[in-house]
Amino acid sequence: MVHDKERAMEPIEFLQMLKLTDDFHGKPFVLMDWQHEVLWDVYGTVTDEGYRQYRYAYLEIPKKNAKTTTIAGLAVYHLTCDGPEGQIYCCAADRQQATLVYKAARSMIDQDETLGDLLKITDSRKEIENVETGTILKVLSAEAYSKHGINPTVVIFDELHAQPNRDLWDVMTFGAGAARKEPLWWVITTAGDDPDRHSIGWEVHEYAERLIDGEIEDPNWYAKIYAAPEDADIFDEETWYKANPSLGKTIDIQTIRQESIAAKNSESSERLFRWLRLNQWISLKRVGWQPLTLWDETNGEWELSELVGKKCYPGLDLSSTTDITAACYLFPPQDGLSDWRAVFDAWIPEDSMKERVKHDKVPYDKWVNQKYIHATPGNVVDYEFVESRIISASKQYNMQTLGTDPWNSRMLTQRLMKAGVDVVEVQQNIKNMSPAMKTLEHLFKTGNFTHEKNPVARWCWGNVVVSTDGNENIKPMKNKSKERIDLTVAMINAMATAMLFEDVESVYEDRGVRAF
Repeated sequence: MVHDKERAMEPIEFLQMLKLTDDFHGKPFVLMDWQHEVLWDVYGTVTDEGYRQYRYAYLEIPKKNAKTTTIAGLAVYHLTCDGPEGQIYCCAADRQQATLVYKAARSMIDQDETLGDLLKITDSRKEIENVETGTILKVLSAEAYSKHGINPTVVIFDELHAQPNRDLWDVMTFGAGAARKEPLWWVITTAGDDPDRHSIGWEVHEYAERLIDGEIEDPNWYAKIYAAPEDADIFDEETWYKANPSLGKTIDIQTIRQESIAAKNSESSERLFRWLRLNQWISLKRVGWQPLTLWDETNGEWELSELVGKKCYPGLDLSSTTDITAACYLFPPQDGLSDWRAVFDAWIPEDSMKERVKHDKVPYDKWVNQKYIHATPGNVVDYEFVESRIISASKQYNMQTLGTDPWNSRMLTQRLMKAGVDVVEVQQNIKNMSPAMKTLEHLFKTGNFTHEKNPVARWCWGNVVVSTDGNENIKPMKNKSKERIDLTVAMINAMATAMLFEDVESVYEDRGVRAF
């Protein structure tokens, strides 16, 4: 890769001939340092053949940092300066969002007489056309299936995090622009409110983070993220400036100070402050037992092979006809293991899976492909597959007693017992589940519990809603939890069983409490 100063300066100089919009209407478009840097890199980095190196430019930045203004100016640049018959598309979750870039671009054009003569605006279709070259800008929203067959030169994704599914992204990226010499996809977005990490926005964000961290290399991608680290002091003004490169120019520092006071006094305000001002991807659901951040902090840095032959207590949560059946294999501290560890299995009926992916907007199919869930033939979970796996696990691990919900489990547990698996029933009530849940909470928070990195288990953990009694005893509520919690329930059943045979507290007496 080499840098071509002339190519970089063309869009930089062009944007600075435009006028700003909205609150800054009529003022010269003077690029801020961060804007200059991004354009310098994206448009100036070229291949040995002289073409732009980057096909994807990912910019993640908090609200009110002039991202819409930036991308609108670039849309006008491409409309004006690209070669004949270009196709520029503004894409967003809905037409209203996609129209924001169009409206800002139109305002810039309206303020320049020369551009007004060159670029024809058709408001009824939300289109702008270069009358000399035939290059056209169009607005598209998330109704993706009619977009096949396009041949874009530039695609602008505004607020990718808000896309309801991945359909529009897939249609606008896979194979699109293949006939163009220098296609360019601009992804310009804020962080998302996506604690379950299901969205295409999170998928692309994670890819960008790995690029920035040097975990992967992809010469087609440029990525820039402005955000406060998860462990940053969110009330430190230095943190605000690092996350908001336009602070003091497009954002008033007094506004941030006022919002920070509200964040100190209200959990909901803190959530918004972290999300919209500091550009942190939300890891907290509105309701729940424990935060997803606690789950993420306890991902195990160990290999599954370390668990072979080790003592474990399995827990089982059987499903109704179409739900997830889950197993958790819980390993107490022992020779070679310094903490409690958990790994998981899950099963789902294959026939209903595709409909549930579409209806529930949960990527069961992706998880099946990644081997985190097993799809069993038919429209109900086939317990023969569950039985086979548990018997296999009993040979893989030094399996102790299995704990299971009595509901609908008697036939399966009888077969398991004939195969040599000891089984105990764990009644699904506060008396039996609260001690196990409080033990798990204690182990998690003191750093004495780790688990495999498993997106299904993470999702279930974040879905748990609890009921409490007057003595602060708790149990998970399946009927109140919006989505599945089966893998967490299996883990609770496993811990309830382990506590029948293991002296949990003696671990801390022997070696003390570990801290993160």
